Amino acid sequence: MTSELEVDAVVLVGGKGTRLRPLTLSAPKPMLPTAGTPYLSHLFSRIRAAGIRHVVLGTSYRAEVFEEYFGDGSAHGLELEYVVEDEPLDTGGAIRNVYDKLRAEHVIIFNGDILSGADLREQLRTHVDSGADVTLHLQRVPDPSRFGSVPTDENGRVQAFLEKAPNPPTDQINAGCYVFRRSVVETIPAGRRVSVERETFPGLLADGAHLHGFVDSSYWLDVGTPEAFVRGSADLVRGIAPTSALVGPTGSSLVLDGASVASSAVLSGGTTVGAKAVIGAGATVDGSVVFDEAVVDAGAIVERSVLGRGARVGADAVLRGVVIGDGASVGAGCELLDGARVWPGVSLADGAIRFSSDA
Repeated sequence: MTSELEVDAVVLVGGKGTRLRPLTLSAPKPMLPTAGTPYLSHLFSRIRAAGIRHVVLGTSYRAEVFEEYFGDGSAHGLELEYVVEDEPLDTGGAIRNVYDKLRAEHVIIFNGDILSGADLREQLRTHVDSGADVTLHLQRVPDPSRFGSVPTDENGRVQAFLEKAPNPPTDQINAGCYVFRRSVVETIPAGRRVSVERETFPGLLADGAHLHGFVDSSYWLDVGTPEAFVRGSADLVRGIAPTSALVGPTGSSLVLDGASVASSAVLSGGTTVGAKAVIGAGATVDGSVVFDEAVVDAGAIVERSVLGRGARVGADAVLRGVVIGDGASVGAGCELLDGARVWPGVSLADGAIRFSSDA
């Protein structure tokens, strides 16, 4: 950390992760195995690398899971505290809800489902040098029309928060990482839902507060959908997304201890194979996440997919862009294509579902 700034970190992990169901039926989204370790481990590695030690987790859904896994944070070189929302408070309300745990004059706040390569030290330095009340990470994206855009002036001050529009005036979007003065956090109304995008930030602008943009174009991904979750995990394995929490070297695949991979199987595209998982002879697994104890039988093809813990894919089955829940079984010769989701414990008979007629 820069010597002139003491800072706390807050990670908001209260969401139910409904877009990632059925995977999030058994675990909160930030706890899903991502490149072999819970997603939060990667974020914690970035926070620690920036010199921050005190981290507050704002939790709600399956709140106990976080503390059971991470404890007091000492194993990760951090001091972790936990605040549970009794009811959903939205981003602004969740930030206000952790206020009593804050110690430092400034706090950096993360949405718990963003994978980013932005330079946290530089964002904090920008915040201090500009004298801002709030400094927002603004990401440059190729298609800003899918997001709300945030224009800044020549000095980097935020001018407006614009809703999604066909022709936005800037390619800068709100990237979900903010540095607040603690005194500003205190002004957010307590005990109710508050949207930072629709209420807090526009209100601060209207009151003449200094909102600054830290504009960046490094790696950035919202991992809230199955497609993005798979891509994010693969990018971590391949070294495209930054982390120091990877449990092995970067490369085309990551195979965890205790997994069994047949010599004739092909792993590629940043695939992760979990502990005690089995990949059979001649199987192809590309750009996918195979959770612990899952089985891919001989000759199966798995691409851009997630196999839940203990799931099974039968011989010669084809999966492309699908999610298989924990303990589910896809029979031999089945063919599941983009968007299919099989719920935990469900069994599909051999050849039960196909999209093509070449059986």
